[in-house]
Amino acid sequence: MISSSDFAAPVRFGTGPAHVLVTGGTGFIGRLLIEALQADGHSVSVWTRDATAATQLFGTGVRCVRRLEEIPPVPAVDVIVNLAGAPVIGPRWTTHRRAELLASREGLTQKLVEWIGTRAVKPWLMLSGSAIGYYGVQSQDDTAELTESNPPQNIFMSLLCQRWEAAAHTAARHGVRVACLRFGLVLGHGGALPKLLAPIRLGAGGRLGTGRQCTSWIHVHDIVRGMAHVWRVAAQPDAPLAPQAYNFTAPGHLSQEAFARTAAQVLHRPCWLPTPAWPVRLALGEQADVLLEGQRVVPANLERTGFRFRFPDALSALQDLC
Repeated sequence: MISSSDFAAPVRFGTGPAHVLVTGGTGFIGRLLIEALQADGHSVSVWTRDATAATQLFGTGVRCVRRLEEIPPVPAVDVIVNLAGAPVIGPRWTTHRRAELLASREGLTQKLVEWIGTRAVKPWLMLSGSAIGYYGVQSQDDTAELTESNPPQNIFMSLLCQRWEAAAHTAARHGVRVACLRFGLVLGHGGALPKLLAPIRLGAGGRLGTGRQCTSWIHVHDIVRGMAHVWRVAAQPDAPLAPQAYNFTAPGHLSQEAFARTAAQVLHRPCWLPTPAWPVRLALGEQADVLLEGQRVVPANLERTGFRFRFPDALSALQDLC
């Protein structure tokens, strides 16, 4: 049984201070992660395209580099958290755009693993981002819950995640333990949530398409706590050496319409205006599946290893954020 005081306690990533390399550190997940790492006594380096801007963001307490070769061999990097990736929702998935998305995930991760190979002292752990898009799309009438053992599909959103994870897995050749974190819709003061709440705040919220597509989500603070949990699990003597996958979704998945109604309840706004599917598909093409189709994903491996969510349902998560 976990008490409220346990949730209020600082996030603990390990038993002692470590040197952590973070990619995607300037994103809203990365910023919260770095704050929690520093609070727990760890030193942080950030690999970023704009080291000057990142230094202004984090201050001199975080080493920000544009090239991995700028990271000195001492102190050795102990853990890598790989969160970098261009936003999936945006321009249509043209051939050029697909190449950009792959380069920002698979390509960047390949460079990271190549760099690991050059280090005399290798990191012992890499937590690498992924997404529940790995599972492709699920029929709205399919009530099966998807766990980490469910297979991927032969569509772009799934192939993108498959190739991203496969690139991360190659770090295992260097003796690195790898955990791929399949994120659902991340709720926080950044990312997709502000855009999703905007029409509801204006009183124009409602179902999107049928509204029956399942929304699998997670509060951003449970992401940070979950990463710390996976770190601690990987450090156990009996932890498996083979790459692992973890669904980072709260157990309280619900339909898109139910999610919109919950948000409207929290914001004290009406929820009545439906958005038909056809203009979304016309504007976004295949990318519209991210919004109009869903996956009923459950955090089987997180819960099996003892993780408990601070925000297990959408009402508590949205009340905290709104």
